[in-house]
Amino acid sequence: MVLIYVFLGIYLLAMLFVLFYSLAQAHLLFYFFKSKNKPKIEMARDEKSLPMVTVQLPVFNEMYVVERLIDAVAALSYPKDKLEIQILDDSTDETSDIILQKIKKYSGVNFKYLHRSDRKGFKAGALREGLAKAQGEFIAIFDADFVPDADFLLKTLPHFKDSRVGMVQSRWTHLNENYSLLTRLQAFALDAHFMVEQIGRNSQGAFINFNGTAGIWRKSCILDAGNWEEDTLTEDLDLSYRAQKKGWKFIYRPDIESPAELPPVMSAIKSQQFRWTKGGAECARKHLGSVLSGGFSWGKKLHATAHLLNSMIFIAVLLVSLSSIPIWWGFHKGLLPPSLFQASGIFFIGFIIIAMVYFFANISLVGYSLKGILKFLWELPVFLAVSMGLALHNAQAVWEGITGKKTPFVRTPKYNLREKASWTENVYNQFKVPFTTYLEALLAAVFLTVSIISIRTGNYTMLVFHVMLAFGYSVVSFASFRSYAFKRR
Repeated sequence: MVLIYVFLGIYLLAMLFVLFYSLAQAHLLFYFFKSKNKPKIEMARDEKSLPMVTVQLPVFNEMYVVERLIDAVAALSYPKDKLEIQILDDSTDETSDIILQKIKKYSGVNFKYLHRSDRKGFKAGALREGLAKAQGEFIAIFDADFVPDADFLLKTLPHFKDSRVGMVQSRWTHLNENYSLLTRLQAFALDAHFMVEQIGRNSQGAFINFNGTAGIWRKSCILDAGNWEEDTLTEDLDLSYRAQKKGWKFIYRPDIESPAELPPVMSAIKSQQFRWTKGGAECARKHLGSVLSGGFSWGKKLHATAHLLNSMIFIAVLLVSLSSIPIWWGFHKGLLPPSLFQASGIFFIGFIIIAMVYFFANISLVGYSLKGILKFLWELPVFLAVSMGLALHNAQAVWEGITGKKTPFVRTPKYNLREKASWTENVYNQFKVPFTTYLEALLAAVFLTVSIISIRTGNYTMLVFHVMLAFGYSVVSFASFRSYAFKRR
């Protein structure tokens, strides 16, 4: 009996964290609506007054996408004598040869090829070494899977007329959104971040983050903030907080679109998710204390707390999921009063808020169309279920981040896939099955069993939740085993 109340306590504490997170999201949604009609800044047109710009392209074993990237940056609308393009190549495969052959075709473009045989500091190290040689007053950064807008520089540079502005971030869009269910669900999540979260934070002057790519920095801001550091897996979030704590202003431009590729297979998605969630936890450990003790407004501190701790949501979801089983059993056996279940309905507010955030973020991008609404109605429950199915994998990453366990930077494989094209021939596919994948399959079986028992006994207390967990863990484990199974012939 006592043990059931222990699980109930764990469940309630985890749900309180989810509620706090959702209330912060609701506040961001309010500012999303409040800021919708802000005027846009005109493009820079006076070529004589344009500053020197360096575009940095950090690359590591990107044979499938690097030519597309080079073509895109070579087509940037900017005076050639004021544009330097650094290819920061850490590759150990044929990517290097592909790059060298490709840039020969652009003799009129100022490409600077910088190859490192030692990947010290990984992406942060490459950016730091490139910055030491950069000629530009401003530094634009694009990862290998991006295809920047030709007018990107002309649209972003006018913001730097304000000497306090240190970085301008554009909105990611998706080259292969409709490739599969997995790419669609990723787009669903990213659109919420780039619409509601980034707009909501930026419009009220809260901390926002450079997203690692598709943004442009003032070089002096990077240096003033201490330059790129590799002590976290999210060097972008780390530098963002260091710069804003020193008083630099960031600008987010959702109207400037930067198309990129979404990982099409679960192993690549997990690699990316692990880096993002662990790096976020590492940045929380590094910055949250100084933000809370700093001279910032309470609103800014609260949003920074929610921002830096947002990866903790996966630990909360995992705890809620696991503790729900003994609680369900307690209700089934009459060990817990039904009034407790009714009172816990207050936590449903959090899920309504989260659903609203995703609704307005995604529907606003398609003009609130009926087709978009109908699409949202099936995407939301599938997205929530699969997100919960990733909770075990991501909770491990968060735990390693908050406890200080160090792991190397693992890149996300790029594919350059057209619709219906196969990903199985990619040489960068991962083949070693992590132990957590077997645990995910086990959890799928456990929650499926609990759901069946609930139906057969007529105890529907947590049936919807457990069915979603069974579905989510089934999808994640099946897609994981499938993605690790294919080897290049």
